[in-house]
Amino acid sequence: MFAQISQFMDAGGEVLYLIAVLTFLMWTLIFERLWYFHTALKHDVSAAQAAWEGRNERKSWHAKQIRRQLISVVSLSINQNMPMIRTMVALCPLFGLLGTVWGMIEVFNIMAVTGGGDAKAMAGGVSKATIPTMAGMVAALSGVFANTILTRISERETLLLEDSLVMDH
Repeated sequence: MFAQISQFMDAGGEVLYLIAVLTFLMWTLIFERLWYFHTALKHDVSAAQAAWEGRNERKSWHAKQIRRQLISVVSLSINQNMPMIRTMVALCPLFGLLGTVWGMIEVFNIMAVTGGGDAKAMAGGVSKATIPTMAGMVAALSGVFANTILTRISERETLLLEDSLVMDH
């Protein structure tokens, strides 16, 4: 299996290694967010709720600003790394496009050297042009799916926190 993966990576060229690293980093951040939502988020929400419930007065302008600050602090924790994930999702197809250009330059170089008569050598360049494109798109699609789920979770958790910090009771 390792030999097949190595052969695939070699067929895709150097850019495929960049896409693999980018995809690994993107999914590391995605799993970090999922881990946060299932573990530390409950503690952060509980701390904000305890700070709010510990106040004697919850009706004034000052209390409203403290509520906004508590929500903002937890919201920052909830949305941590989300912009980085979105950026990596956007970079995946761009790296695939870079691989396409790199492979096509190799094809044109082979055509210039051999006069276009070596179809086998040109096929290697075409392979280096198409495999990174496919890999970049697959990585981006998986990242879009995960980012959509994370965004919905973060929006839901922020709204639940806002609803739990009641102004006047």
